[in-house]
Amino acid sequence: MTFHQVSLIVILISLLVLLVWGRWRYDVVALGALFVAGLLGVVPQAELFSGFGNPATITVVLVLIISFGLTRSGAVDYVLPIIEPLQSKPFLHIAALTFLAAFLSMFMNNVGALALLMPIAIQSTTKAGRPPATVLMPLSFGSILGGLVTLIGTPPNILVASYREEVTGESFSMFDFSPVGGVVALCGIFFMLIVGWRLVKVRKQTAGMDLFEIEEYLFELKVTKESELIGQTVGTMKKMLVEAKMDLLSYEHGKKMVRVVSADNDRELADNMRVMVQGPHDEVQKFAKDNNLGMHTAMNGMQALLHSEDKEFSEVVITPNSRLIGATPSSSNFNNRFKVNLLAVSRSGKPHRQRLRDFKFAAGDVLLLYGEEDKLQDAISRIDCYPLARRMLSTGQSRKALEALVIFVSGILLVAAGVLSIQLALGLATVAMALRGIIPVKEFYDGVDWPVVVLLGAMIPLGAALETTGVMDLVVSGFLSVAGGLPPAVILALLLIVTMTVSDVLNNAATAILMAPIAYNIAIFLNLNPDAFLMAIAVGASCAFLTPIGHQNNALIMGPGGYQFGDYWRMGLPLEIVIVSVSVPMLLIVFPL
Repeated sequence: MTFHQVSLIVILISLLVLLVWGRWRYDVVALGALFVAGLLGVVPQAELFSGFGNPATITVVLVLIISFGLTRSGAVDYVLPIIEPLQSKPFLHIAALTFLAAFLSMFMNNVGALALLMPIAIQSTTKAGRPPATVLMPLSFGSILGGLVTLIGTPPNILVASYREEVTGESFSMFDFSPVGGVVALCGIFFMLIVGWRLVKVRKQTAGMDLFEIEEYLFELKVTKESELIGQTVGTMKKMLVEAKMDLLSYEHGKKMVRVVSADNDRELADNMRVMVQGPHDEVQKFAKDNNLGMHTAMNGMQALLHSEDKEFSEVVITPNSRLIGATPSSSNFNNRFKVNLLAVSRSGKPHRQRLRDFKFAAGDVLLLYGEEDKLQDAISRIDCYPLARRMLSTGQSRKALEALVIFVSGILLVAAGVLSIQLALGLATVAMALRGIIPVKEFYDGVDWPVVVLLGAMIPLGAALETTGVMDLVVSGFLSVAGGLPPAVILALLLIVTMTVSDVLNNAATAILMAPIAYNIAIFLNLNPDAFLMAIAVGASCAFLTPIGHQNNALIMGPGGYQFGDYWRMGLPLEIVIVSVSVPMLLIVFPL
């Protein structure tokens, strides 16, 4: 092997190990691998950033912007009324939510589709007296399956289509994925509705505020005339509590509880003044005893917050791209920085009972925030979280929702008719949404998942290097030396299974970039139809159902559903068996070898 071949193999193996390890964010790891490849000459320096201008990368960006526009306008709220009448019927309720998620994911980012429907699913199941866990996993899996049906449904489809255009001069069209992807999605959803949802592990029977058990963390302290804190400032007390690993949330002013977000508050503590404190019971009790403060029941503190006129609660789930991941409330200076109070956190359906200030945030954690409405909305946006409560659709939003739907559907029809390319149609749609105010110009890129875009831009040149360095020939030769004697249908199934397995631990876009060239070259070497092999990669890369790290949707439902890492395979493994059993015959029928 040449120096460049050895270098690329080492870079790719290191890349895969680091991505699976998850110590650093995948876009940073991918960029590091790209720059090392450029330094060693594996990727020509003039082509280092060619991936960012690749049509696949641009298409992904445009799809994310349009998905954000549809979400922000409230366009999807038009179809939500069909859910509410079915919430008392478990089978029909799960079916309606799952099919709706799949349909939305055909034309918009599936993470956005889940974010829209998850609050509805949680609230409706809770209202019906069922645990949200029964519906959230089918909902997540359904949104993933729906992406298989169209070109823009999921990044792997876009990447596979782009690769086909590079090697053959012609891309897959908008609905070329539908015959195989549609049947796979339908069979997968029917399996989940008939058998799958009954396999889901249910641990937590409650949701919402009950999930956090905040009465264990919130206490009302009353300043007594014997307390040495009389005459001290609220800021001084806050600093004392911080040193004791607790937080001061609010204090009494007149007849109202005033929220505290600044450590230098100059208001003086007085006799009979009430303050709201957050922390473990024993720690708060010790602080109250040491400073001669009266300690009232947690329920009193709870009611004081619930009946605040100008403030509200918000339950949010941390996304895999959130800036909070790996940080703690203390290191991120959460309350002061975001101007809201972090009251409690929950992971995998279990409330955190230790010191909150030292809790390390992770994707899928559920946070309970408290503050003014505008501050809450700003905080949710800044920390990249999804709210778990349904947003009401205003009249103004309703008009914009209709416009958003018209713009989007018009673009899709032009693509389907062959009048415009997918990139041009989506580009015109994004501009139209901006001009009509559906997406404010200052928020134009807010919906773009930049880590994914950076990952694509970095991985595409590395994928191209597989062929330019000759590593692809080595991989194909090695594969065929082991499996070359097998029937073509078995080889196709084997590639599908390998791709699905890799996608369970690796980002689906990265999986598609690495596996598509391998599958194509194997097909060419065996003189078989490469379209069947590329479609197998598209299906396999998107079908990550065994772990919460294989797809963002699986990570998002982990906290609200109370799932643990090992719960996903209970429904995911038989679902993947169904998908392989259906995909291979359909591939052979639609794309004869």
